[in-house]
Amino acid sequence: MKKKKNEHHLDYRSALIQLPLIRESPHGYMRTPEDVVAVCEDMRDLAQEIFQVLIVNARNRLLNRNLIGVGVADSALIHAREVFRNCIVLNAAACILVHNHPSGDPTPSAEDVKLTKQLVQAGSIVGIKVLDHIIVGRSIEGSRGYLSMRESAVVEFDG
Repeated sequence: MKKKKNEHHLDYRSALIQLPLIRESPHGYMRTPEDVVAVCEDMRDLAQEIFQVLIVNARNRLLNRNLIGVGVADSALIHAREVFRNCIVLNAAACILVHNHPSGDPTPSAEDVKLTKQLVQAGSIVGIKVLDHIIVGRSIEGSRGYLSMRESAVVEFDG
């Protein structure tokens, strides 16, 4: 039997898998970090770092919640193209970045701050505001169990 010339080539095609977790949120509007944490409460006790984007319209109504990356115990590889892809498709006005810290401590790392600054800048370029970056941890000794980078002024956000 004669082999075809291209029989041993690798097939790099892959299926596009979209994982929209929410279409119309019962939580409605994302006006405060508490609103965001209420939607993302399921991230609090995960053993791996998860990075999600909450996509909102001009009135801050939640349009979608997208899983962007699943990492290891203390990091996840995130790129601006994945963060803003569905924001653009859904004609979003803005988005809110959310990730968890499996350690339970919501204090941002230097990498968290650097990534947030890059995503705020990228959002500005494509015309989609990054409203906040919330780090979900666990409530320990009276703490809120999360950190809002906007509220804590860790990163400067547009508008």
